[in-house]
Amino acid sequence: AVECNVILTMVMRRQHLWHAAAACYLALLRVNPTVRAYASSRTLPDIKAAVIVPGFLTGADEFKPLAEDLTARGIPTIAVPMPSWHWIPCLGGRSMRPMLERIDFAVRHLAAANGNVEAIPKFSYNLFDCWNDFQKNPGGVMEVGGSAHPDDYPLVIPRGDFPEAEEPKGRVALIGHSAGGWISRLYLSRREYGGKTYGGQDLVHSLVTLGTPHGNAPGPAFKGVEWCNREAQYDGVRGLAVGGTGYLGDSSGELTQSSYSFCCPNGSDGTQYDGDGVTPIESSLSWDGAEKLALDDVTHFPWSDVFGGDQFAPDLAKMHREGSPWYGDEQILDKWAGWLDV
Repeated sequence: AVECNVILTMVMRRQHLWHAAAACYLALLRVNPTVRAYASSRTLPDIKAAVIVPGFLTGADEFKPLAEDLTARGIPTIAVPMPSWHWIPCLGGRSMRPMLERIDFAVRHLAAANGNVEAIPKFSYNLFDCWNDFQKNPGGVMEVGGSAHPDDYPLVIPRGDFPEAEEPKGRVALIGHSAGGWISRLYLSRREYGGKTYGGQDLVHSLVTLGTPHGNAPGPAFKGVEWCNREAQYDGVRGLAVGGTGYLGDSSGELTQSSYSFCCPNGSDGTQYDGDGVTPIESSLSWDGAEKLALDDVTHFPWSDVFGGDQFAPDLAKMHREGSPWYGDEQILDKWAGWLDV
């Protein structure tokens, strides 16, 4: 009888432990959307839909034609719903958490809507929010918060009112243009960045980067790229790094030479590099965990189609106007959009 009582007591204690553990886990799922996504990602189907992450100082408007073209090809696509001025808090190589919040918002809502791009709500962000973020967002050349290194960023929660999404119904694709590509890799990681773990790999099945500088280079602006390059692959996520060639650093204008110099690892003046006019091909293809696609005579951006393109990049705008395609033009889409088929 004594032995039976001892055994019964042990069983009851073990049951209490299991119940307590289960209660803690369920509570964690309720309050932590990243953990919730991780718990369900193993059974989530892949959705044929995509989110475009705009490059530095660009917004959704510049990528509306690309989103429409991909949607017409059977891949419902939306650009992260933000104007270009939302980049202001990130100037000077600072934390990309403001951008990561927007990516997370778009991905979660598209995944919850089963790929219905019309169901993505708006979020609220005003000039006061922007000014507050600009003052407090850590890192960069001024080492706001004490350091330029992402591992040392203090916890600073970006401003903005982002409606919470419902439970995801599947995993979607990401398309990152220029800096939007390596910032998308930040989003995929389960490592803590600026006090938050996004774990986007649990909601994303594929990432295509277009003219993204993946290679390490000097300066605070590349601290985030270095952070990304500590891990080449993301669990369950296919990667495709796309880069363009045909725009030589010594003959494609001042912007091209300066951009190549900025992206190169050895302090070169940029004249000996080839690329898409902004990112050298070596850097575009430096994502070790991805498949690679080099495209001849492809420029970085539709310079002649956007406001200010002629002033910002006169040589590249002239070449684009005369017929040089960019990554999003019809004949170039044929070369990489099919990779997103699931």
